[in-house]
Amino acid sequence: MDSKAPQTTGASARPGHGVADLDPTWPRRALEDLSPVPFWLDTPQAPAAQPPLTGSVACDLAVVGAGYTGLWTALLAKERNPAREVVVVEAGRVGWQASGRNGGFCMASLTHGLSNNLSHWPNDLVSLTRAGIANLNEMRADVARHGIDCDWRDCGELNIATEPWQVEGLKEEVALAARAGADHEYLDRDALRAEVDAPGFLAGDWDHDGAMLDPARLAWGLARVCREKGVRIYEGTPATALRRAGGRFTGDDGVVLDTPAGEVRARQAMLATNAFPALIKRLRFYTVPVYDYALMSEPLSAGQLASIGWKNRQGLADAGVFFHYFRISADDRILWGGWDGIYHWRNGIRSEYEQRRETFELLSRQFFAMFPRLQGLRFTHGWGGVIDVCSRFSPFYGTAMGGRVAYALGFTGQGVAAVRFGANVCLDLLAGEQTARTALPIVGGKPAPWPPEPLRYCAIEITRRSMQRAQDNGGESDLWLRTLERFKLGFDT
Repeated sequence: MDSKAPQTTGASARPGHGVADLDPTWPRRALEDLSPVPFWLDTPQAPAAQPPLTGSVACDLAVVGAGYTGLWTALLAKERNPAREVVVVEAGRVGWQASGRNGGFCMASLTHGLSNNLSHWPNDLVSLTRAGIANLNEMRADVARHGIDCDWRDCGELNIATEPWQVEGLKEEVALAARAGADHEYLDRDALRAEVDAPGFLAGDWDHDGAMLDPARLAWGLARVCREKGVRIYEGTPATALRRAGGRFTGDDGVVLDTPAGEVRARQAMLATNAFPALIKRLRFYTVPVYDYALMSEPLSAGQLASIGWKNRQGLADAGVFFHYFRISADDRILWGGWDGIYHWRNGIRSEYEQRRETFELLSRQFFAMFPRLQGLRFTHGWGGVIDVCSRFSPFYGTAMGGRVAYALGFTGQGVAAVRFGANVCLDLLAGEQTARTALPIVGGKPAPWPPEPLRYCAIEITRRSMQRAQDNGGESDLWLRTLERFKLGFDT
C-alpha cells in the first residue's frame, strides 16, 4: 500500500472540486457489488499453493516471509552464490500481504521522498538519491532479464495540487529534485490537465524516476525465478520462534527457526516480516501496523477514459496533509486508495480489519468529487492491508544474534523498489562486507521507538487530530506537529 497516517476521520468527502448535480446516492450505490479480495490477487493466473514444511531441513540461509523483501533476498543470495542453499518460509501465500495489496507505485526513493531525505540526512541528499535511482535501474534490468511479466511501465508519478496552498510546495519539491539529481518536472494547470483532466487539478510535480506495475505478478514472478534457481519456498508455514542452534553446524552454531510441523536449521537468517511481529522482540518497538485501504473500479469505457485523458498512465497522488494515491490498470480500471490509515490498539492485526465499510464509503464519495464526469462507474473490489510504519518514515536495517540474523523493516508503504536495496544491504551485512550501500547513512541507525500503550495510542490520536486541523487550515501545523517536526518525528498520510 502507499503510506498512510494512523488515523480515523470523518473528514470532508471532497479532495478536489465536485459539481452541484452529483447524485449524492451514487457513491454508496457504486459499492453494491464489492468483492473483499484484493484485485491483484483475484485472478485465475495466481500460482498454485506450495506445500507447508514438515520435518527438519537444513540450509545456508533461511528467509522468513515471502513478500518482496524475502523474495529479493532469496534471489539475490542465489545470484551471489548459486551453491548457497536457501529456504523461504511464509505463514500464508506468496505475496498475499502488502506485496500483493499495494498500489504498484515503484518509485526510486530509498528515504520516503526527497523532503524526508533532506530532513534526516541533509548532507547526503545527492548520494541517497543516486543510490535509489541506481537500485531502480537494476531492478528494471532484473525484471526484464528474468522475464517477469508484471506490466512494468516507466511512466513515473504525478503529485497533484488540488488546493491553492499546495502549489508552492510542489514547486519547492521540483527545485529540491534538481539539487538532488532527480528527474522532476513542474506542470502548471493547463499542462497537468493535458495529462489527466479533473476539475480540481491546479498544478503537478511529475517524478519521472519511477514506474508502475502489477504488484502481485511481481511477487509471483520473483517466486518463480527463486524456485528455478533452487530456492525452496514453503507456504502455510509460520515461523513461531528463532533460536541459536547450539552447535549443529561445525565451526558455526547457526540458528533454528521453529515452525508448527518442523524446523529450519540455518547458518544465517533474514527476517522480512513487514508489519507482523518480529521474531526478535526488541525490534517490535520500532514499527506500528497501520491499515491502508483501496478500491478498484470496473474498466472504464472508451468514452469515460477519453473524458479524463490519462494517456501516459502515470501514478497519481494529491498533495494534501491527507492524500489519495490512484492509478490506471492494464485493463483501464482505476485504483483509488489512501486517506484513511487505521491503527488498532496494541498493534492489532486481524483479518477482519481488512474490510472497513465506512472507509470504502468515504473513498467512494471522494472519488466522485474528484472525478464527477465518472459518475455511473462502479467499484468491483475493496480491500485493506497492513504496512509497517516507523517514526522516521524510512527503512532501517541491522543484524542480531552475533551477525547471524539480518532484518529490514520500516518501509512505511513505499517499499516496492526500496526493498530490493534493503535485501542487498542485509546480504552485505550477513557477509560482513563494507560496501557502498552499507556506508550510506540510512544503514546502521534506527528510528525512535514508539512508546508503549496507552501512550502509543494517545500519541497517534493526538497527531491524527492535529493533522486534520492542518488539512482544514491550509496545511498550517499546530504546536504539536511543529514539535514532532523539530525532533524529526511524525506521520505521513
